[in-house]
Amino acid sequence: MSGGLVALLDDVAAMARLAAASVDDVAAGAAKAGAKAAGVVIDDAAVTPQYVTGVKPARELPMIWRITKGSLRNKLLIIVPILLVLSTFLPQVLTPLLMLGGAYLSYEGAHKVWEKLRGKHAERDEEPTQVKGRAAEDTVVRGAITTDFILSCEIMVISLNEVGAETLLTRAIILVVVAIGITALVYGAVAIIVKMDDVGLAMTQRPRAAAQRVGRALVTAMPHVLDGLAIVGTFAMLWVGGHILLVGMSDLGLSLPYDLVHSLETPVAGIAAVGGLLAWLVNTLCSMVLGFIAGSLVLGVISLTPLGTKGH
Repeated sequence: MSGGLVALLDDVAAMARLAAASVDDVAAGAAKAGAKAAGVVIDDAAVTPQYVTGVKPARELPMIWRITKGSLRNKLLIIVPILLVLSTFLPQVLTPLLMLGGAYLSYEGAHKVWEKLRGKHAERDEEPTQVKGRAAEDTVVRGAITTDFILSCEIMVISLNEVGAETLLTRAIILVVVAIGITALVYGAVAIIVKMDDVGLAMTQRPRAAAQRVGRALVTAMPHVLDGLAIVGTFAMLWVGGHILLVGMSDLGLSLPYDLVHSLETPVAGIAAVGGLLAWLVNTLCSMVLGFIAGSLVLGVISLTPLGTKGH
């Protein structure tokens, strides 16, 4: 009897170790996948606050919550199931699909750079947006969820590409974890960003001088924080998009661009202490250049079509 109990306890311990290993695999896979999607995440966090510009403060968080729920529905009910089916039955389409997403990211990044260079971005930012009434709010939320769908597709495809060698169940769990985690991260950050100026304004009305100074600093800093996020997001999109194209071309047999970048990394990779960082910077810079060139080409092609004449 005692021997059977010991065997049972051994089995339970083995199952516990297996479960712990599975959790570790999921956590490691989710972290790896989420890190690769960081560029799109930053851009998502930078883009979303514009949708609550002109909204009454009392409606800002409810609108962000509605967009958050729409984003989760997009990921969990549409994007993840479709990607799991493709990864199981048509895995060969994932690299071209990923490259298509990379081209889109590069296009978005290049479009923003050219807008900035031409001064159009500033002109558009000067036009205030006023959201009044439930119908107008619904329209804004739908637009935000549609934009989120495109960015979410990119996030989940990038994530899937990082865990493609895992089992179907592990892939599914990792994608669900990434979907929930990134959505919470993005819209949690957006909620904080959107309300920080209100927090600062409230602090300026407190009796203590120190609180007033902090409040004024917050109110003054937030527009610059948003501008900084937008810049970081743009360059992150060019970097991620260019790197996807670089690796994708190599996977499809066109290895010359990747080999060229690797040859530029090699001389600096051996430098003591900073070689790894320098090699990464070289790769990142080359990816950004490729992303800008590819995105500019796509932008040029689109500008020649009827779609391009209607604006981005």
